[in-house]
Formats: sequence, structure tokens, C-alpha cells
Amino acid sequence: MSITICPVTEHFVAEVYDVDLSAPLDRDVLEDIKLAFWNYAVLVFPEQNLTQDQHVAFARHFGPMDKTILKAAVSDKALRVPEEIADVSNLEGDNKVWDKNSRLRGLQLGNRLWHTDSSFKFVPALVSMLYALEVPPIGGQTEFADLRAAYDALDESTKLRIEGLIAEHSLMYSRERMGYTDWTEEERRAVAPVPQMMVRTIAQTGRKNLFVASHAGYVVGMDEVAGRQLIDELLAHASQRQFVHTHRWRQHDLVLWDNRCALHRGLPFDDLRFRRDMQRATVLDVANTCEQAGVPVPVIEAA
Repeated sequence: MSITICPVTEHFVAEVYDVDLSAPLDRDVLEDIKLAFWNYAVLVFPEQNLTQDQHVAFARHFGPMDKTILKAAVSDKALRVPEEIADVSNLEGDNKVWDKNSRLRGLQLGNRLWHTDSSFKFVPALVSMLYALEVPPIGGQTEFADLRAAYDALDESTKLRIEGLIAEHSLMYSRERMGYTDWTEEERRAVAPVPQMMVRTIAQTGRKNLFVASHAGYVVGMDEVAGRQLIDELLAHASQRQFVHTHRWRQHDLVLWDNRCALHRGLPFDDLRFRRDMQRATVLDVANTCEQAGVPVPVIEAA
């Protein structure tokens, strides 16, 4: 039986039906899913009932697993889920809603900024798969922005200006945008800045796209103020309404996105009242973006 693909727009975001991701997948079905994924960048699988092991097993079809940064970034907190799962919830280790002054809350609120997962790691994320176990009655949607279309819409002078540029990415940079600076020295070392290209070419499609995110704080070789201004301008460009899709979550949705060419952010909700239990399996890319582009990897001093 073949899957059914229902595009939301011609080239960005599609819903996929007639497949049970908890069961072993035929090679042809998996290939159809991957082809749809490379084309649309964001795939929504409604009505999936997955255990954590089944969630991770499906993710492994796309490559090696990434491990959550939370254990290192909030070192005094116990994990609620296995390290192969990133906990994108408003729940503490005891499974209760966090309180206003929770360190975990201070860190996680940064997910409301436009970002790509794990771009703050030397080898960034390729695929993210977010699974909705509990959703709030209002708010908490996720927005996605198409970095391929955003690149295509740039004027030629800007394309020439940013070609070959490298940005420094760190979890500290994005969290500082939200006012979060509560880091121990050990945690700072765990999220030290890494280099990533600002323009990437996707191997499966040959399309160029921007690669900017709130995790980017500086541009290598550029004046600090000018570099941050460039990053902010590109983020503002990429997140214009014509490039953005808003996903309203339903319980048991599994959403996949390509971190190489899609920004995302979580929208606000009453996180001190309503439970939002979202768990993400993340697959690593093949190498650092500079290495993939054949560009020498610059040495970046710790922040």
C-alpha cells in the first residue's frame, strides 16, 4: 500500500496519510517518505501512536541519532526522557508543570526564537521529529520558515555578499537574546561556539538556501556590530509571512522537518497552566557545514 501525500503548498509542508510509523516500513514506503521529505522539507504524520523506542527506530532510518543538550546545558536537572529524545515540554523531571523561576523554563523559552536544531553543535542536526503527546487547548503552535524560498528571494548583491560567509553558533547566543545568562562554567564549555556556513546547498535537491538562526551570534572575520546586524536582517527576511507555515498541533501528530533548510519556532502558550508534552528525536547531519562545503574550518575561541 502506498502512502498518500497532501501538500499544504506546492513546495513546502505536506501531510502524509496511510502509513503506521510504529510498524516496520517497507523499503518502497520509506523511500517515498524520504523523497517527499526532500521536496517539502516539513512532513506531518497525523494520528501516530508511538512508544519512545518506536519513535527513535523511525528516526534511525535517516541517520545516526543526536543526543539532547539538556543534560549538559542544565546540569543540575534530571532528564525526564532518554538521552536519545529531546524533551521540548514544560514539564520537570517529576512530570509536573514547571514553575515561573525554573532554570529549565528559562532555557526552554528560547525555543520561541527562530532556530534550527543543534546548529550550535559542530555537526548540526539533519532531521527533527517532534511527537505530540499532550497539547495545550490554546497556543503552542509551531511555525516553520522555508530557507530555500527565502534565499531565492534575496537580491543578487546580497547573495554575493553572503556567499562563503561563516557564522558562529552557540546556545548561549540564542538564550542571551531571551535574557537567559544562568550558566555555570561547565555548561558554558558544553555549548561553546561552533562554525556554520551561512549559505548551504542541499545534496538531495541541489537547491541553495540560507542557514541563519537565533543561535548565530557573530560572523567570522566581520565587525561584531555589522555581523550581528547582518544576521538579524537575514532572520527578518527569512521569517516574512510568505515563507512561513503555522502548524496547529493535534495529539499524536509526528512532524518531521529538515533543519538544513527550514527554520522553526514554538509560539507562546500559558506554560504555567497547561501541559505541553512534546518529545523530539533528532538525526545528525553527515558533517559540519564548512566541511560539507569544502571550506577550511575556522578556529573559534570560546565565548
